[in-house]
Amino acid sequence: MTRDAEFLARLRLARSEGVGPRTYMRLMAHFATAAEALAAMPAMSARGGRRRPLRPCPEGRAETELAALDALGGRMIFAGDADYPEALGAIPDPPPALSVLGDASRLAGPAIGMVGMRNGSAVGRKFARGLAADLGAAGVVVVSGMARGIDGAAHEGSLATGSVAVLAGGVDMPYPRENEALYRRLVEQGAAVSDQPLGTAPTARHFPPRNRIIAGLSLGVVVVEANLRSGSLITARLANEQGRVVFAVPGSPLDPRAAGPNDLLRQGAVLVERADDVIAAVEGMARPAPAPARKAPETAPAFPEEVDEGTRGAVVDRLAHTPLTVDELVRECQLSAASVQTVLLELELAGRVVRQPGNRVSLIT
Repeated sequence: MTRDAEFLARLRLARSEGVGPRTYMRLMAHFATAAEALAAMPAMSARGGRRRPLRPCPEGRAETELAALDALGGRMIFAGDADYPEALGAIPDPPPALSVLGDASRLAGPAIGMVGMRNGSAVGRKFARGLAADLGAAGVVVVSGMARGIDGAAHEGSLATGSVAVLAGGVDMPYPRENEALYRRLVEQGAAVSDQPLGTAPTARHFPPRNRIIAGLSLGVVVVEANLRSGSLITARLANEQGRVVFAVPGSPLDPRAAGPNDLLRQGAVLVERADDVIAAVEGMARPAPAPARKAPETAPAFPEEVDEGTRGAVVDRLAHTPLTVDELVRECQLSAASVQTVLLELELAGRVVRQPGNRVSLIT
């Protein structure tokens, strides 16, 4: 996209309070432009029962972020753009906006994610470094999370062939500090990407979305070392949910760092001893189909602009803290799917409901 008013509006929409990936995609499907969605959000949230006025991201804040990203030599890519990573765009509710430093073409893959423990063993780090180098030599982009331990070793091994780092914070906030020199080299030779605004320091809540992006960019994810409580197993679970291949490197039953990969192998993960094991599993594999391109509505939006209070009340009365599918809600209410979706979008913007995996919704406690 060129830097026009709609470009700025899309960033403002992505950065607005209460607008996550699911809500963003529904708003973009509902309205012809992001500018229209921004204008409608306050009234929609009020109809959903929001007490404090919803204020979209100010234009000045979005302009400041874009200027700062420009100064770093980076770029912003939005879901639905032609250069948005195809594999990531195929997952449900992909990140609306990606900040990218370095060579954005690296995000096109084909890619393999590699994750593991921060306190990985010397042997585990050596294996990850060698595996990443061999995958890179075979034309595969290695994606990891820039953490210390296994992640850092994977990036080191694939620097020469163009590694991709997915950050939990902003692309200007590399973490941990000990990997800053590695990060600078990686940006020069590969790419770094984040869905978070510049200046965002990584906190615990940012890591699951980061893991989701690692899996989403990849044809499969290799787990090298991980105990049973490791965040690497979250990445493996997300990869499995996204239809990606899960790989695991076996280890000694006496080493707690092997417990995670060994458990994945019991669940059907592909055993990895060398790069050929990974390449053989994904060779010829169809790349994930991209989500359909968003089209502006020709006559009417995807669902009604407004619903009456009786309809709104019928939907709210049937919602509970226990998730239920949208289809079940439509049947229970005996209303059109369009009307139910309108009410749910209003409630999302009001912060009263949350979307769950499997097209389920529940009231927020």
